[in-house]
Amino acid sequence: MEAAATLPLLLLLLLAAALPAPSHGWGVDGHLMVCQIAQGRLSGAAAAAVKDLLPSYAGNNLSSLCSWADDVKFRYPWSSPLHYIDTPDGLCAYSYDRDCKDEDGVKGRCVAGAINNYTSQLLTYGTSSAPQYNLTQALLFLSHFIGDIHQPLHVGFTSDKGGNTIDVHWYTRKTVLHHVWDASIIQTAKNDFYSDGVADYIDTLTKNITGEWSEQVPSWEECGKNQTACPDIYASESITAACDWAYKGVEEDSTLEDAYFSSRLPVVNLRLAQGGVRLAATLSRIFG
Repeated sequence: MEAAATLPLLLLLLLAAALPAPSHGWGVDGHLMVCQIAQGRLSGAAAAAVKDLLPSYAGNNLSSLCSWADDVKFRYPWSSPLHYIDTPDGLCAYSYDRDCKDEDGVKGRCVAGAINNYTSQLLTYGTSSAPQYNLTQALLFLSHFIGDIHQPLHVGFTSDKGGNTIDVHWYTRKTVLHHVWDASIIQTAKNDFYSDGVADYIDTLTKNITGEWSEQVPSWEECGKNQTACPDIYASESITAACDWAYKGVEEDSTLEDAYFSSRLPVVNLRLAQGGVRLAATLSRIFG
């Protein structure tokens, strides 16, 4: 996988601000929630490493740069395939060996491969091998991609590009199914239920993690034996959720309203929470 050219992150962010908003990944709010949940759950060593690797202008706030990987796709076009996985239409199953490749068939160039790659880079933190990598960028890519892989349509069907070619109406607004899951469900939930905005939303998810979901959390954090990251688990969950919830009952030009919103919001909330918990667990395994 290509190493990113060195360019100050602040310059990249300023350049990206002049471009149209990207269409991939959870929206800004979704990524912010994943990273903020994660930062509050880090081990002491991981919290110190994250603080060390974040640029000073981030103010030790990982969530402030959690959408950086979207912002710099214009500068790093090689990174675009690293945000998603295309799976065979209708199969509703994921296989790393079969599915983790880009449109040219290059193996390992998908979000699961990217998570493995940047995990390996971050494991060099504090060693003599570290200087060959930009570990700040590795941290930001990993944090973003763990969010991405929990968005069900980032492990969607090949023919519709994870719902990006399925035109729908979200209430009265024309959009695509992928964007509904990236942002529209979250935005509608904010408007309807969280008068204080995203901070209130994060607080609710955090309370659910320590309350309603507390017995499930240890299983979310688990990884395979001797594994630091386990994106294959997350990808398999996402394609199942995509089939069971995202695609189900949706056709071209469908109008999605209250019934779709109310039944799918719990899935979105669960995936946001799992993304945050698992990002924290992964970073804590990396840094100790």
